[in-house]
Parts: sequence; C-alpha cells; structure tokens
Amino acid sequence: QSFRRFGNSVSEYFHLLQLQQKTLKVIGAEFGTSVLSYFIFLKWLLTFNIFSFLINFSFLTIPQFLAAESNNLSFTGLELLTGAGYFQQTVLYYGFYTNATISKIKNGPSYNMQLAYIFTVGLYFVICFLILLFSMAKSFCRNFLNPQAFSGNASKLLCTWDFNITNEKAVKLKQKNLSTQIKEDLCEVNREVLSFSVREKVVCIVIHFASWAASLGTAVAACAGVYFLSTNNLELFMKGHRNDLESQAAMLVLPIITSVLNAFIPFFYSWLGRLERFQTPGQHIYVTIVRNIILKISIVGILCYYWLNTVAASESQCWETLVGQDIYRLIVVDFMFCLLGSFFGEFLRRIIGTTVCVSLGLPEFDIGRNVLDLIYAQTLTWIGILFSPLMPGIQIISFSIVFCVKKVSLMMNCQPPRKVWRTAQMTTTFMFLLFFPSFLGVLSVIGVTVWRLKPSEGCGPFRGLSSMYAAVSEWIEILENYTASKWVVWIYHNLITSEIFFFILSTSILVIAYLYWQIIEGRKIMIKHLQEQIINGGKDKMFLLEKLRALQMAKQTPSAPGGQGQQLCACAVSWGSSSLANRLSCWNMPVFEASCKLIDG
Repeated sequence: QSFRRFGNSVSEYFHLLQLQQKTLKVIGAEFGTSVLSYFIFLKWLLTFNIFSFLINFSFLTIPQFLAAESNNLSFTGLELLTGAGYFQQTVLYYGFYTNATISKIKNGPSYNMQLAYIFTVGLYFVICFLILLFSMAKSFCRNFLNPQAFSGNASKLLCTWDFNITNEKAVKLKQKNLSTQIKEDLCEVNREVLSFSVREKVVCIVIHFASWAASLGTAVAACAGVYFLSTNNLELFMKGHRNDLESQAAMLVLPIITSVLNAFIPFFYSWLGRLERFQTPGQHIYVTIVRNIILKISIVGILCYYWLNTVAASESQCWETLVGQDIYRLIVVDFMFCLLGSFFGEFLRRIIGTTVCVSLGLPEFDIGRNVLDLIYAQTLTWIGILFSPLMPGIQIISFSIVFCVKKVSLMMNCQPPRKVWRTAQMTTTFMFLLFFPSFLGVLSVIGVTVWRLKPSEGCGPFRGLSSMYAAVSEWIEILENYTASKWVVWIYHNLITSEIFFFILSTSILVIAYLYWQIIEGRKIMIKHLQEQIINGGKDKMFLLEKLRALQMAKQTPSAPGGQGQQLCACAVSWGSSSLANRLSCWNMPVFEASCKLIDG
C-alpha cells in the first residue's frame, strides 16, 4: 500500500510537469479531436527529442568536452543559418570528436570514444524502435480495440458530467468539450451515403485517376530537380573556398529550393483533394497525407542517395561533417518556412477572408500538411544524429517555437472544421507513418553508413578504419585476450553475428504475433456476442413490457392471482440481467403462463 501511494504521488507530480496541458484541453473543446491530434503528436515529438538530446549529450558531448581543443575560428552570426564556419570545430558535428581514449586520471578509468559513439547511437536507435513500437501498439489498443468505443451516446450525454467542477471557466470548457464529442459521434452515426449514377461514378474515377497521376508526376519532377540541384551545388562548393562563409552561404540554395517544394506542392495536393470532392473529410485528409508522405519521403530518399554516394565519394577532408551541415541547413530553413506558412497561409488568409472576400470566411487548420511537416523534420533529425549528435537539441528549440506559433495562429486565425468528425484513429496513423516509412528508412540509411561506407581519414572518432563497425570488431579481438570477458566474446560470435539466432528470434516473434492476433480475433468475437446478448436482453424487456401493457388494458384476467402485474413488471425489469436463475424464475411463474395463454388466445 505504501508503494502504491508513492506511485500515485509520483504520477501526480509528473502530471503537473506535463507541458501545455491546459492548452490542449482548450484546443480539443474549441476545434475537436482532429486538430487536437496534431498538437498531441507535436508534444510527443518534443518530449521524444528531449530524451534523445539527454542521451547524446550525456554519453558523447560531455566526455568530448574533456578532450576538446580550442576553437580558432571566429563567429560572425551567419553560422546560425549555414551551420558552417565556427560550428565546424564544435561538438555539433561528427568531425570534431576524437578517436582517442579519454583518461584524465593517471592509471584511472578510460573512456573509449569510438565505442561510446557507435554504442550510444546504436542503443539509441534500439530504444527508439521499442518506444515507437510500444507507443503505436498502445495507441492502436486505445483507439481501435477500446471497449468504450461500443458504448452508446446516451451514457456520454447523461453520465459524463463531473459535478466536482466548480470553476466557471472549467465548466464552460467542459461543456464545449462534451458538445464537440457528441457532435463528432452524431456525425459518425448520421453519415450521409450518396448514391451516384453510372456516369457520375465514371467521372469520379477519371478525376481520381487524373489527380493521382498529377500528384505522382509532381513528386517525380520535384525529386529530379532536387537531385540535379544537389549535384551541381556540391561541385560549386568543392571548387570554391571551403572556409569562405560566402561560398558556404551559397549552400543555402539546396535547402531553400527543397523547402519551397515541400511548402507549395502540398497546397496543390489540397486543391486536388477539393476537386475530387470526397464524401467525408477523413477521406480527404488521409488521401492528402498519403500524397504528401510520398513527396517528402521521396525527396529525403534522393537526398540520402546524394549524401551516401556523391558526398561520401567526394574529395572532402570530412564528408560526415558536410552531411551534418546539409541536414542542419535543411532543418533550419524548413523551420523558417513553417513559421512563414503560419503567417502567409493562415494570417493573411484570415485577413482576405474577413475583409476582401467575405465569402471565403476563416481558414481551417490543414492537419495533413502540418503533420507531414513534423514527420519530415523528425526524419531529418534521426538521419542527422550520426553526423551531428546534438541535432535533437536544435529540434527541441524548433518544435517548442512551432508549438507556440501554431497555437496562437490556430486561436486567432482559424475556425473549427465545418464538418466535425471523430478522429480517434488519427493519432495511431501518425505514429504508424512515423514508424514506417520514416524510422525504418532511417535505419536502412544508418545501416549502410555504419557497415558499408569508409569513414574520413582526417576527422571523426572512426578515422583510419575501414568502416564504423570495424571499431566493434577490433574491440572484440582485444577482449579475446582477457579471460573475464569471454562471455562478451561468446555473445558476439554466437548471437550478434549469428544468422541462426536472428532466424530463431524472427520466427519466435512471428509466432507470438500470430498468437496475439488470434487472441484479438477471439476477443472481437466475444465482444460481438456480448453485444448481441445485450440487444436480445433489451428486446426481451420490451416484449414483456408490451405484454404487461396488454394485460392491463384487457382487464379480463380472472385466472390470474392478485399482484401478478407487479410481479410481471419486476420480472420484465430483471429479465435482461445476466443471471440465468432470474430468467428461469420468471419462466416458471404462473403469471408468465397466463400471459402465454393470452398470447395463444
């Protein structure tokens, strides 16, 4: 009991430390769960990056400070945009980290930076994989398999109110929240099913096909432009002065063009969605999300191909730092375009809709476009962790500002969705898109970099090695000379490098997943049977109440003893209970026999 009380008190303190909890309640009450899902996702990413920053800063940056050399470059301020110049000789980039063993105490413990770097990054991605997997599973269980989803709207209307709420603002907020939830549920129940003629269906299919062809063609053209620009931009940089800030400022052309494509093409996709005229807003949002994810992931894939094949094979002294600088510029410029999008896309749109063209009205918050911007930024952050360990810290600042700006812009410029709809599954969709293709794609890029590419000869903790993973192999060879470390060598040779072990592990995971899938299917069948039982119980109650009403109106029951009406009423009320004995007692009652005779008559 003491341990339970301690856990409850700790959870209360953590609840008080949650960021912007009041703001989320206001957004959910005013704009519904569809807009609220974006801010919940943004808050989750912000917390996730804080965790990432603490890991890298603790195990990589702090030890590097002990062995850091003085920075001889001058700071001009342009580095905040380019990420070059002064920042090249800081802990921000891979090239600054040493490959030596750090030891500040003579004959004391040492810190191997090579092993620290590869194990920190490796364990970080393992932890990310588990966090994403469990978060996605938890969200799926809560939003898809929650038994509360089968409850009726009457309980939400009659039994939801918390009478402990006494504050006037809290009461109004609770009223708005409850009203929005009921509207969303009623919209799901009263969904209008449109019937089209054969000609209208053919026209809709043609419009959908043309829209998909236009969207895919636009994505292909954007990827081709990014690849051509990135190749020429690298040649321009290699020919110029490497430490000249003006030539490095020219490197902003690639992130600016990339951000322009990521900012304006989604507006074209939104226009295509309005042209297609989907029956529900959910269909419009999901189709727009799919098109945007194809565009953004394709651009990221082209950039990764450019980094791993063109930049890594260049004559640069430290190609890892060049990749880190490119990712830094992409994140900073994308952040600036995100702020400009809130100003021009929402603020000016509100002014035009309220003064110039009143028929347009206030704009609605574009959920699909904003969510894909977050996934794109987080994907760049994951790729940049290997080349710039402090990249999550930059993303923390970016997401914090974006949260505040989007909140203010939503409250001042946007209106609630014209068609309210319940989006409990949208958060699960966001998590799935963050996991696949974003995170799994990043794992493939990191795997190729660690196992296949040769590190730079003059910088970084892995200089002089054939690959980054070679540091682990050399460490295992050293451990073979020590008897106390034989168990580590055995695990490495028999588990980590063994194909049979991973085959058995994969087979076990598939078997467990299949068993859980069967359990879920069984629970679905059980829930369906319970629903049918509840419906049948309600029908039984209605049947007995109708017969009671018929007996009272007939007034011709001489054979029925006194008080049978009350007994039948009690039986009808208890008929829907789960107790079989109650039903049998009702079945054997004389009044039930009398009612059956009356029915036969």
